[in-house]
Amino acid sequence: MNARVTRCLAAAAVTTTALATLAACGDADPSPVAGGTVTVNGVQIKKDPALHAMLPDSIKKAGKVRVATDVPYPPFEMFVKEGETALTGLDYDLGQALGGKLGVTFAFTPQKFDGIVPAIQAGKFDAAMSAITDNKERQQVVDFVDYSQSGSGILVGNDNPAKIATLDDLCGKKVAVQTATNQLDLLKAHQAECAKAGKGAMEIQTFPKDSDAQLALRSGKVVAQVLTKPAAGWVAKTADEGKAFDLVEDPAAPGGYNASPNGIAVDKQQPELTDAIQKALQALIDDGTVTKIYTKYGVASIAVKEATRNAAVD
Repeated sequence: MNARVTRCLAAAAVTTTALATLAACGDADPSPVAGGTVTVNGVQIKKDPALHAMLPDSIKKAGKVRVATDVPYPPFEMFVKEGETALTGLDYDLGQALGGKLGVTFAFTPQKFDGIVPAIQAGKFDAAMSAITDNKERQQVVDFVDYSQSGSGILVGNDNPAKIATLDDLCGKKVAVQTATNQLDLLKAHQAECAKAGKGAMEIQTFPKDSDAQLALRSGKVVAQVLTKPAAGWVAKTADEGKAFDLVEDPAAPGGYNASPNGIAVDKQQPELTDAIQKALQALIDDGTVTKIYTKYGVASIAVKEATRNAAVD
């Protein structure tokens, strides 16, 4: 599932919750001086000289990787404070950790999503971190280092009163979803599975905004809401300080239903940078830093265990 197909809708759904908690979640700008040490989420990350040596000479000389990102899209990229420019979010924190490991700064600059890949092609940016779905079409013009798998998730009331554990458990029940999203398509397609299992059809209730669907869930009008899993995890972690909702974790779909890889897009003209980022990401996976960053944003289950390249095969 394309993490960005419903990008504008998903961002609107959690902006209010996110802005209420960003001051607590965001680090001060941790960008390191090239070759220094950076602290991300309480973890000190030191430069790896061997990984630094892999970088293109132009990146070494500049001391930074120019990174495009489309803000806001919680929990991946957010402003620390509305009306200001300081950034936070999963992608931002991960970028700073990668920069610390490589001994350069990952310098993030806001860029409209549909202009990110063209801007990389034009040489304006070296890379992009913006919850970008790795697919074969985009692989024609950029390379991806994949760092997560994400799809649709299930949000339920606190303590999961209806005991929803899988998508099948929604059969015969009232379910909220935002209009005109991949998640609505998922639920409609699953009706056939409900019928096959003899459990009865879902009563799908559509809403113009995810926040409206969450109001229905709060009031008990529905037993669950289906939305992107990263957004669901962030809402579960932040709404009413984590006391309003829970995220359903289906072991058969750790990244969510119909999950697809998200990747760091890198300029195809800089294969050395792709190599260095891939190895730095794997080092951060191996030492547990990635897990700590993802846990901070309530989406530990979408993290990958191996830093792959151009993983999409569709």
